Amino acid sequence: MKFIDEATITVKAGDGGNGCVSFRREKYIPFGGPDGGDGGDGGSVWLLGNDGLNTLADFRFQRRFEAQRGENGHGRNRTGRSGADLEVPVPVGTQVFDADTGEMIGDVTRAGQRLLVAQGGFHGLGNARYKSSTNRAPRQSKPGTPGDQRILKLELKVLADVGLLGLPNAGKSTLLKQVSAAEPKIADYPFTTLHPQLGVVRVGQSQSFVMADIPGLIEGAAEGAGLGIRFLKHLARTRLLLHLIDVAPPDPDIDPLDAIETVVAELESYSADLAQLPRWLVLNKTDLLDEEALAALHERVATRIVPGQPVFAISAATGAGVAALMQSVMRAIEQQDAARMDNGDDAGDA
Repeated sequence: MKFIDEATITVKAGDGGNGCVSFRREKYIPFGGPDGGDGGDGGSVWLLGNDGLNTLADFRFQRRFEAQRGENGHGRNRTGRSGADLEVPVPVGTQVFDADTGEMIGDVTRAGQRLLVAQGGFHGLGNARYKSSTNRAPRQSKPGTPGDQRILKLELKVLADVGLLGLPNAGKSTLLKQVSAAEPKIADYPFTTLHPQLGVVRVGQSQSFVMADIPGLIEGAAEGAGLGIRFLKHLARTRLLLHLIDVAPPDPDIDPLDAIETVVAELESYSADLAQLPRWLVLNKTDLLDEEALAALHERVATRIVPGQPVFAISAATGAGVAALMQSVMRAIEQQDAARMDNGDDAGDA
């Protein structure tokens, strides 16, 4: 299935049912008075988080969603039936914007979450509502109000704990396949990854995290070159970035350290917030270098990184060093969770 991460849809809530003008008509009761009932409320449109969906592809075929209209009121003080609400399933991670104003309406971040995007119309009033001591036979009623109608822009940002970053052919897909059950396309040419891939990495009996792979970045990506810039937004929700470096690129003129600078520059050009996320350097394909060359590369890398920035050496193809890297990632995530809980407790005590 083609990966679709943006869609535009129209939602229309149901109109409220109209109030009824009616008078009681029974034998031997010539002046029964007004008995027109109210209309029913219109149905609302809700977006419902569904963890079984991972793209917005379904919205290519259906772009308009309309909830049920409220039923009109009836005589004998009978209220019209309210219209049924409409629930539209969307993938978890979907952000919802008003296409006309650009205002963000909400963010669907968990399965089962309901987000109101169009309020149903209010019911109209029957003439029984207008009866008074001075107006015993009102012929007045009130129509139902129209339901909201909106054009919505949906944007999907996948939810993952860890994001893989790097130039094309850095080995991101190989690593994802090595540590999870994901089956990304792997080949010896650039841009084999055409859309984000997710995999669940299990480290222990009850320890796991979600890892995301996006298409590789190239120089000039922030200006629209290549594929990666379109999908960088999917890394915005991650908690940790693993920046993979090909230590033995096919072109001997390419310096792995220049590759580091290229990716960092594109991150900063795209989003300052994304550039500030924790980022670990992962020297990949170490099986292609001897120990002396690898040690020399480590020394050069140490002069170009931020003090304290972790650096790992692995071979995604053979699995060397991968288990240690995944365990370190798991510990970092657990430490982040513990820190969040501590901050939450402190806030509560205050």
